[in-house]
Amino acid sequence: MDTTQWRAFARQIPQLSHRQRIVSSSLLRSSAPQEAAVVLIEQTAQTQLHCPACGATRFHRHGQAHGLQRYRCVPCSKTFNALSGTPLAHLHHKERWLAYADCLLNSFSGRKAATQVNVHRNTSFRWRHRFLALAKTDRPRCLHGITEVDEMYVLESQKGSRHMTRPARKRGGRASQRGISNEQVCVLVARDRTGQTVDFVTGLGQLTKAKLHACLPPVIDRDILLVSDGHPAYPVFAREIGIQHASVNLRAGIRVRGTVHVQNVNAYHSRLRGWLRAFHGVATRYLPNYLGWRWILDARRILSPESLLRATLGTFPHLTVT
Repeated sequence: MDTTQWRAFARQIPQLSHRQRIVSSSLLRSSAPQEAAVVLIEQTAQTQLHCPACGATRFHRHGQAHGLQRYRCVPCSKTFNALSGTPLAHLHHKERWLAYADCLLNSFSGRKAATQVNVHRNTSFRWRHRFLALAKTDRPRCLHGITEVDEMYVLESQKGSRHMTRPARKRGGRASQRGISNEQVCVLVARDRTGQTVDFVTGLGQLTKAKLHACLPPVIDRDILLVSDGHPAYPVFAREIGIQHASVNLRAGIRVRGTVHVQNVNAYHSRLRGWLRAFHGVATRYLPNYLGWRWILDARRILSPESLLRATLGTFPHLTVT
């Protein structure tokens, strides 16, 4: 396009509708983002490329499809590409993935992210949980030293369910019973003094010793000091698995006894609640994904759209914790 043609084209831009401007802008930008995303996908896959059908690493190039190199497995003759077997398999619009990953890192709502990258809101919601499927698993393997543990409760939600087990209520409604009941979901959070954090959705109702046994033993050292509030399940659990335990009596107004306190984990709860509030109620079945999303932001281990895309494909930043 020469200068005269470009000026003629530019003069027509003010006449376009808002929707037409968005589409035109997307078309003009589509080539470079498509290429950048494909290069990143191919580079990330090279270190772990294998046949998703049989696991073999003997394959040869077999043309291209949807902008990606295709391979044929020698033992089973199945074809695959760099996205096969990953959460992003069969998704379209690769040129928008990095922009969408940036929306996740900025905690955009589904509708806002959809507008930002010019996709349907349902596509935005589907992409959100595909991008978080593996990224949310990048957690510390074990907590050490003084480890604070506490539970928080969120109202159980069946938002989006086609087969509800109770009468519907307005979004953001309240429980019909006072206090902790089976209308609320327990979220258990354990956090050591270095900031490493693990969390669990333990189910409906009060926290119990059995729920602690189901969650904590694989992720804590046996020489830790477990610090909690006055909930009776914690000392019984600590005694049964043979670890040290200390508590603070929050009801009596005692929040700190030397190094014994739960202020770090309570501060994490506060940040989590404030962050969840922007989504106007999270469906309970998706709650683990949102907890993982919050950990990504709080831990700051994934700071760029490129890192998030790699994590979605199963390649995480080098761990600095054990």
